[in-house]
Amino acid sequence: MKKSEALMTTPTEESNKATNVKEVLAYLVTQFPGCFSLAGEAKPLKIGIFQDLANRLQQDTTVSKTQLRQALRVYTSSWRYLESTKEGVARIDLDGVAGELIDSAQAEHANKVLQESKAKAAEKRKAKLAEAQARKPQPKDTDKPGYKKTANKKPHQASKSTKVNQKPVVAEHSAPVKVAVTLQPVASAQLVVGSNVLIKLGQSPMLATIVEVHKDDVTVQLASGMVVKTRQDSLFIA
Repeated sequence: MKKSEALMTTPTEESNKATNVKEVLAYLVTQFPGCFSLAGEAKPLKIGIFQDLANRLQQDTTVSKTQLRQALRVYTSSWRYLESTKEGVARIDLDGVAGELIDSAQAEHANKVLQESKAKAAEKRKAKLAEAQARKPQPKDTDKPGYKKTANKKPHQASKSTKVNQKPVVAEHSAPVKVAVTLQPVASAQLVVGSNVLIKLGQSPMLATIVEVHKDDVTVQLASGMVVKTRQDSLFIA
């Protein structure tokens, strides 16, 4: 066989490389069927499973670390995964071996993320429906026959007794003022894999566990299992 023919029949690394999150997840299911799934009930993943994946697939050119982070973020933020993250359920490793149990705080956080995600989805559906209604042609108004038209009546005037009672209502108690919580930044010496920190996502800080530290970039895993890559200055003492 000629050298050129051998090159044509041998698949290249580029042809085997996953190109999107869907392909990465499908690949993880084939490599770790006891851990990942694409349908049915999902199993909560162990804290720090990203590092386990990076070590197992270190020589694998099919997926990169960036793709693994993106795939884990999508997988752990899905509704079926969040619904499986319940108190007392065991987290599993890449081989499907059960480990630590999910506590009440982790289960509560997962449920909060789930409800917020469903609320956002409902708002999007509502906005799309309103947009579709607005695009529909509106019926033209037709003049009513003359005999159906009525003269404009004077607005009904309230009695004096009614006017006396129509005073603006003043709230007796003002709304409680929220006290801002002061967050203390995490020092470089405290950035240790396995340590708990606070990461501010949105309006409130969330508890997370450090799974990887690379210079100023820190990868953490939330209680729900979601993996997030951030900067050191975005982390605070738990």
